[in-house]
Amino acid sequence: MAESQQEVKNREARPQREGRGDRDRDRGRGPREGGGRGEGGRDRDRGGRPEGPPEIDIDRLIADSLYLDNQAHGVVSRMRDMDSGTKSQLRRFYNAVRRACRAPEGERQHQFVMLRARLAYTIARHGLRSLDTLERLLLQVTRKNDARGYERFRDLFEAIVAYNE
Repeated sequence: MAESQQEVKNREARPQREGRGDRDRDRGRGPREGGGRGEGGRDRDRGGRPEGPPEIDIDRLIADSLYLDNQAHGVVSRMRDMDSGTKSQLRRFYNAVRRACRAPEGERQHQFVMLRARLAYTIARHGLRSLDTLERLLLQVTRKNDARGYERFRDLFEAIVAYNE
């Protein structure tokens, strides 16, 4: 289909920005921050492995309340440094975590698997790299499939929402 003369003029009048593909321009997005090399990205000196926050140990999280509190503080401080995630996004996800915890035991693991997918989508869509640690923890919790692990993940998320206020 041929473009009209007006469409050609509009396209030519749009400023061309470096580093943005047609896909991002068509969606109205600006250049992504923190997606490149270095801070929060991938570091070639480390063999291409992602830099960033340390792993959260699920067994220690279950056993030690102070560890849970320290990890919540760490996630919130990384969020403030790295991301522009909104409080409402966190609260919505926390409500989904609470619903998953209340699911019947046979359905709970599936609910948490779907939560992980939802969290991965949110991280990718909004560039919330500080929540990568929670995504990895959610994988550990789901694999362990322990009621206490699910509860402690919920407690951790509750603390993150509280400290982020």
